[in-house]
Amino acid sequence: MADATAPVAGRPTVAVLDYGSGNLRSAVRAVERAGADVTLTSDPAVAETADGLLVPGVGAFAACMAGLLEVDGERIIERRLIAGRPVLGICVGMQILFGEGIEHGVRTAGCREWPGVVERLQAPIVPHMGWDTVEPPEGSRMFAGLEGERFYFVHSYGVRRWELDVEGTSFRAPQVTWTEYGGDRFVSAVENGPLWATQFHPEKSGDAGRRLLENWIATL
Repeated sequence: MADATAPVAGRPTVAVLDYGSGNLRSAVRAVERAGADVTLTSDPAVAETADGLLVPGVGAFAACMAGLLEVDGERIIERRLIAGRPVLGICVGMQILFGEGIEHGVRTAGCREWPGVVERLQAPIVPHMGWDTVEPPEGSRMFAGLEGERFYFVHSYGVRRWELDVEGTSFRAPQVTWTEYGGDRFVSAVENGPLWATQFHPEKSGDAGRRLLENWIATL
């Protein structure tokens, strides 16, 4: 399935992966406003060849992984990354990039692009819902021009420990952004070469979210 308007010369192309999860229309509109031509698609050929791929996601980790596998999404993501083609995961679309998710005692394998476990937040009030700040690393391209800005979150689960260790290897360490909430701490964004991801929703984060999407589109 594809949903697109006529492309505009000089604008990068972005495929929003339709696998039955996520705020698809709001994601499409947000990326269009940020300066890209957007196609909503579950077609692997379209998803693999677009300049950028956005992987949305809301709801349960297991349900998102099941939907992703139905459209061969795990393979699409892997093939793009092997070719150095940019991918952006949002909310559960970020969580499924990790090793596994645990919900109500059930373990579900993720895409394993990064080791780590998506687990319930250890805060007095869950879900974490509303606007919050982030702690990006120095030199972040994702958060360029966004110092001190707030982003919109709505989630009960997150990655509370970063487990990828590249010390002693030739690999460059990913840039990891954190957020504090209710005495707990979780990964709120990752920049890892062509693979970027956010726990918050840029498409619901107003001007700050638009600037972040513009920063991503500038890498395409």
